[in-house]
Amino acid sequence: MRTIFLGNAPWSVPSLEAVAGSNHELVRVLTRIPKPAGRGGGLRPTAVADAARRLGLPLAEIETVRSGQGAEALRAVAFDVLAVVAYGEILRQDVLDLPAVAPVNVHFSLLPELRGAAPVQRALSEGLVATGVTTIRMDAGMDSGPILLQAVEQIDPNDDAGSLGERLAAVGGRLLVDTLDRLEAGALEERAQPEEGITFAPKFKPEERVLDWTREAETLVRLVRALSPEEGAATRFRNRGLTVFRATARDNLEGAPNAEPGTVVFAGKRGFAVKAGDGTVALEEVGPEGRKRMPGSAFVNGFRPELGERLG
Repeated sequence: MRTIFLGNAPWSVPSLEAVAGSNHELVRVLTRIPKPAGRGGGLRPTAVADAARRLGLPLAEIETVRSGQGAEALRAVAFDVLAVVAYGEILRQDVLDLPAVAPVNVHFSLLPELRGAAPVQRALSEGLVATGVTTIRMDAGMDSGPILLQAVEQIDPNDDAGSLGERLAAVGGRLLVDTLDRLEAGALEERAQPEEGITFAPKFKPEERVLDWTREAETLVRLVRALSPEEGAATRFRNRGLTVFRATARDNLEGAPNAEPGTVVFAGKRGFAVKAGDGTVALEEVGPEGRKRMPGSAFVNGFRPELGERLG
């Protein structure tokens, strides 16, 4: 089927590659215009733009599909399917009505769970043991359209948003092609999302990134995993910011049960640990404000945290 692909993120790329390698025809790839990035502020194209050029696909870099060049690009050709993967813009009904067969979205959760922009991160922060990928026929709501296909993916205890997202993106590519194949064959029965079990996955607000050391160690570690490897969870040390990228929950160390939450209870060659409301958290990779990220052991060597010293 003639397909227009709409996406921006690195997690969009496996779906683009899967459709490009299938029997379906990619008539156009639409992605966001390059934006300033990095310290130099140079314009950087999206991961989808880079992939489309590498694959030799027709590409349009646009500001929006609601008007201007984006709207024109959608209306300039006849197509059967609009495939949307991690694009980040709510599409109006007049856009969703353009494809002859269906507007299809690849969403990284088992809908109706975790509707919204951060399903991978929220699955980790909420401690789910499994999540998955859903393809839906898009409607004007937020991830609320009828379910086409689903695939389950187990969450590893060591997963962070990067590792889990990469696996879900690969699953999403396979599921998208399977969805297109079945739509073309008329062999797909869609079903409405159930009213029960609806949850939401909004992006994390800045205040949600802050580690509350009075909470359980497992809860804090789940937050770190959800925000890594890019943003990380936030705390403070000696009145300066400290970002935590990797951490492990531990049982209380000797003397730790009587320590105040947020205080250092271990510091040595193996790194350092902080008392939580229940248990302790070993900080395995951190990023001091103004410095590159480093192992916890390197932080101990450079900053010499003392037992009883407070974070937060």
